[in-house]
Amino acid sequence: MLLSQIAENFSLELVGEDKEIRALNSLQEAKGDELSFLQNRKYLNALKNTKAGAVIAQQEFVKYLPEDVSALVSDEPYVVLARISKLFAKEPMQKEGKKPVIGANCQIAQGAYIGFDSVIGDNVTIMSGAVIGDNVKIGDNTLIYPNVTIYRDCVIGSNCIIHAGTVIGSDGYGFATTKDGRHIKIYQNGNVIIEDDVEIGANCAIDRAVFGSTIIKKGTKLDNLIQIGHNCIIGENVLMAGQAGIAGSTEIGRNVVIGGQAATAGHLKIGDFAVIAARGGVTKTIEGKKVYSGFPLMEHKQWLKLQGILARLLKRS
Repeated sequence: MLLSQIAENFSLELVGEDKEIRALNSLQEAKGDELSFLQNRKYLNALKNTKAGAVIAQQEFVKYLPEDVSALVSDEPYVVLARISKLFAKEPMQKEGKKPVIGANCQIAQGAYIGFDSVIGDNVTIMSGAVIGDNVKIGDNTLIYPNVTIYRDCVIGSNCIIHAGTVIGSDGYGFATTKDGRHIKIYQNGNVIIEDDVEIGANCAIDRAVFGSTIIKKGTKLDNLIQIGHNCIIGENVLMAGQAGIAGSTEIGRNVVIGGQAATAGHLKIGDFAVIAARGGVTKTIEGKKVYSGFPLMEHKQWLKLQGILARLLKRS
């Protein structure tokens, strides 16, 4: 779609060259045929260095764009992005395509569904009630239990185990709020990538990315009832206990251990080999190789001292 068409459809001012836009992407990852946006001043450096074909931005930020990057000017860039995202959303279900390719020695139960353009590796087991969407890739020796749902365009590695009821690739929780309080859906046009040797427990939800990929790296093990938000990156060999929740765009380092019912805010980084005790609440980026507890989060030794002080105060009262 041409920028000029987008500008006309949404009553925007086009500054710079008209270009054909094929997708949406972040400022850091966008290419010359992709459209991005700036909502927050803290990403100004990313704006100055973006390779995007065009950026949705307020008038005051247009002067910071690289010379070859066009602009769509709006007072509400995030709301405009939400409305434009619908134009680039794929159909939930393809009407045509290539028949799925099934590898050698696979067991596909009656009642399982596999969509167009999907590729299933060797020695894969897919049990009854599983739904494998269009253009899904599944590696060798992977086991899919009953009623697992894998949305379109997602990638599952080799030697993975996905337990019953888990949903991979559902929409991330993304909405832009207008000045009058209405919530506009941001269509999630990315996917989920699960690398090799990952085990995912029952009834987990792993959201697809807005653009790009939500990634679960190799060797990670997730318990039951876990929520992973859109655009998260979960490092190698992470252990995550039941009912934990990771908000969107958070990066978890390698070999991190996260206890039951612990949760993070979005857009954070958790360092390698960190341990977060059960019900820990992570509200800011934290270093690796330390043990943390409580809410607000603190180092575990401090938390133990605090509990001791509170216990003594209660005795005195």
